[in-house]
Amino acid sequence: MHTDPAFSTPPPSPLFPPPDPRVAELARQCLEEIDGLVGVWVEYVRPVRAAYADRVSDEEFRETAWQAFELLLRTVARMPVPEPIASVSERVGEQRARQGVPLSSLLEAARLDFRVVWAALVRKAGEKDSAQLVNSAHQVWEAVELHVTGIMTAYQRTVLEMGRRTEDERRMWFARLLDTEGRNPTVVGDAAHALGFAPDGRFLCAVTAPQHGAGMRRATAELRALDVPVQLQTVASDTVLTVQLERRTTVEKVLARLDGTPCGVAPARNGLRSVPRAVLLATATARVLPPDAARPRRLEDSWLDVLVQRADDVARDLADDVLGGLRSDGVAQAEAERLLETVRVHLAGAGSVADTATALYCHRNTVQHRFARFAELTGRDVRRPEDAALVTLALRAAGRRTGAEAQA
Repeated sequence: MHTDPAFSTPPPSPLFPPPDPRVAELARQCLEEIDGLVGVWVEYVRPVRAAYADRVSDEEFRETAWQAFELLLRTVARMPVPEPIASVSERVGEQRARQGVPLSSLLEAARLDFRVVWAALVRKAGEKDSAQLVNSAHQVWEAVELHVTGIMTAYQRTVLEMGRRTEDERRMWFARLLDTEGRNPTVVGDAAHALGFAPDGRFLCAVTAPQHGAGMRRATAELRALDVPVQLQTVASDTVLTVQLERRTTVEKVLARLDGTPCGVAPARNGLRSVPRAVLLATATARVLPPDAARPRRLEDSWLDVLVQRADDVARDLADDVLGGLRSDGVAQAEAERLLETVRVHLAGAGSVADTATALYCHRNTVQHRFARFAELTGRDVRRPEDAALVTLALRAAGRRTGAEAQA
């Protein structure tokens, strides 16, 4: 603790002259009755203190009040202020912040100091010195306000520091949860306590790239305002959001708040131990978002792209092996593109040749001929489920390669 310079004697001013020597003498006399002043103040502040009486002991409450009154009276009397009296404002602000006392209640109690000090000075002044006391009223009020300001500054600084430490702890435990892949029950329990999550809750995880973090932060702020347990954290440069779902916090409601933010979303999972896997799946989904994505995309809508991306080292070979026949000698580019369009439309539909023909505005026999030609060139008949699945993956792989080459 240190002596607060706010209580040093200010330079003389024509607008605010130095205190009347008689008022300083009255303040010194009040110092001799400080125990009585504290008793009066305790009664005054009892209704205000009721909200936090269980957090601050009577002994500590009276001791800090005694020091605060000595500070105020010594300031009005222009007497030296020794330690720890000089630091009582800072100390009270810090202690009450750590004890969870509401700032509004704390400041209300501190401002009641003026009423008690002023009443004591008026009683001492009587009619004889009342004029000098009234002329010095502003100095009494300034002493109280400097004390209140010192309390408020220390309180706010402490709350900020506590918030930073708490957030650091939350980040550390979330990182440990991911590192242990949810396999250590002790880590899962400790992480749940630090993060404010229920160990057996249901969770939704979303991941986005750094450039889209603003949307994720906005959604996080909105959810926290509704008292929804959430954790927002940077993991390997990605922004990861984990939300504990409840009856009033559904998957749909969370996704609605993420609308406009391109991100990958894993299926909701039960238990905090499953969050690391959900983060992994959400990250994989985020990796395959199209360049023009503007909203969340679920893993269940991205499995083909995720599978191709996860097999990236063989994806090129897959596309070349399955679709390479379309680049054979004697196959015109227009024919290859027509065959690919027919296959894409068919695989994107319900698997009905009639529906494919309708979508392409051609006869179903034409579609059948194209399928036969595609099978002749590639060895894969999209009317067979196994070949259809393989061709679908090959088309996704070819599309990813084309997109990467275009960006390059």
